[in-house]
Amino acid sequence: MSREYDFLTDTELVDLLKSGDQIAFDQIYARYFSSLYTYAYKILQDRDECQDAIQDIFIWIWEHKEKIEIDSLKNYLIASVKYKLVRSIKTSKRHAEILSSKVPSTNITIQEPDVEIKELKKVIADALSLLPTRAKEVFSLSRSQYLSNKEIASKLGISEKTVENHITLSLRRLRAELGKMMSFFFW
Repeated sequence: MSREYDFLTDTELVDLLKSGDQIAFDQIYARYFSSLYTYAYKILQDRDECQDAIQDIFIWIWEHKEKIEIDSLKNYLIASVKYKLVRSIKTSKRHAEILSSKVPSTNITIQEPDVEIKELKKVIADALSLLPTRAKEVFSLSRSQYLSNKEIASKLGISEKTVENHITLSLRRLRAELGKMMSFFFW
């Protein structure tokens, strides 16, 4: 591995990864494998299952490198591990054992739930900011002020069908943006 990659930021590494740079991928792997493995092991308590889970995540990242959108590599990876572990536990023969055991608290504080919520809110806000002005206004009245379609139509002087169309457009855009973010978790 090239020593110059040691000094690159996560953002720089992700940009290089997206262009197919194997050394950038290797650097990301070297930088995060150990802490992700430790985190997974504290939950699963099984070396092979943990290694498989982490390997699957990195394989998926390499195979989808051109399409992934990552704002925070650390947060993305720990969230990936969390979702992968949930899926692994559901299908594990040790399902009951894992869920009944007391999971020791981890010292890894890569991402807290508040950070996850903030990131989700940011994705939603970003997706909604891409909407046309009227669609944004309709969606806000519907979801933030809890007005009915009829009330929105009356307030804005448009038909209920137009309100429905704006909400449908907004939800499609939101699903598409969330889909980009979450596609990794449902493979």
